[in-house]
Amino acid sequence: MDRKFLDLYSDYLISSFGKVTATGLSELLDGELSHDQITSRLRQITGGSPELWYLVKPTIRKHESEEGVLIFDDTLEPKPYSDENTIVGWYFDHSSNRSVKGINILNCIYHNEAISLPVAFEIVQKLQEVTDTKTGKTKFVSEESKNEMMRNMLHVCCQNRLKFSYVLADSWFSSKENMQYIKLRVKKDFIIALKGNRLVALSPDDKCQGHFVNLESIELNPDSCCKVFLKGLDFPVSITKQVFRNKNQSTGILYLACSNLDLIATDINTIYQKRWKVEEFHKSLKSNLALAKSPTGIAHTQKNHIFACFFAFVKLERLRIKTKLNHFALKAKLYFNAIRASFSLLQKLTVPST
Repeated sequence: MDRKFLDLYSDYLISSFGKVTATGLSELLDGELSHDQITSRLRQITGGSPELWYLVKPTIRKHESEEGVLIFDDTLEPKPYSDENTIVGWYFDHSSNRSVKGINILNCIYHNEAISLPVAFEIVQKLQEVTDTKTGKTKFVSEESKNEMMRNMLHVCCQNRLKFSYVLADSWFSSKENMQYIKLRVKKDFIIALKGNRLVALSPDDKCQGHFVNLESIELNPDSCCKVFLKGLDFPVSITKQVFRNKNQSTGILYLACSNLDLIATDINTIYQKRWKVEEFHKSLKSNLALAKSPTGIAHTQKNHIFACFFAFVKLERLRIKTKLNHFALKAKLYFNAIRASFSLLQKLTVPST
């Protein structure tokens, strides 16, 4: 890895306020590196989870604790004007309720009271050619599901001896395979969201006799827990229910499954609220670090740009610890100083009227 260039490029991402280009960086360096040299070096970077862990490990080791949590979630980087390739494709975007062309990234965030840092990530790559049984057309799909990616990333985090107590995720990752892997293989606890149609048994006898009901049919107060047996799961979990109001004033319900039966509902809800940190991570990547503003068109270069954005986030998080300013406040401070420098230069260049 060309660490010197990675530092240079990530600093450019942090200090930029619009589209980032090789030409723009070259001009910023007064031609010290040409456009072609920059694109060549960006293409030569090899950036994945192992390289990210190497870069983030010193900060993690300094601040990690047993109270830490691992948060899994994916994000979609829109690429409406890019040609399709192995990583740019069509994905269903739940926030807009439609299919969007872009890059799908699965992230693992480590969070405790001191830090929030990415420790692993996977970019969905559609490399396997299959024939659609309905249309007869050929299409490309990923060789492994995001649930499989999640378990592999979790395995690597444990291999790296990362200190944490809980795995947090939304209902997309609520498969029985994931839950059993976390509890029985990794020996950690989880708090994962469930959909209301999930089948549960209310007692060991009901489970043995195959008497399962929909989760939403259970009378459950928001401030209480209920021990149930999820269909296909070998151990019981505690279920809590959150009732909230959406922006459109409709009522929403969130069910949470927790593998630690000793926690009360308030504790489960408090720990799960930490999952919001991954949303802050996604927002900072897109708003502060030009995740979707690179014009790169080749899959390998696009992946390296994403990796550089992750490293830029690590730098911002280190600055947050040092300055006590959040990422957006840090960017605002950079923007203000840029305007002040521009204003000062303009004052010097302005010819006084006679």
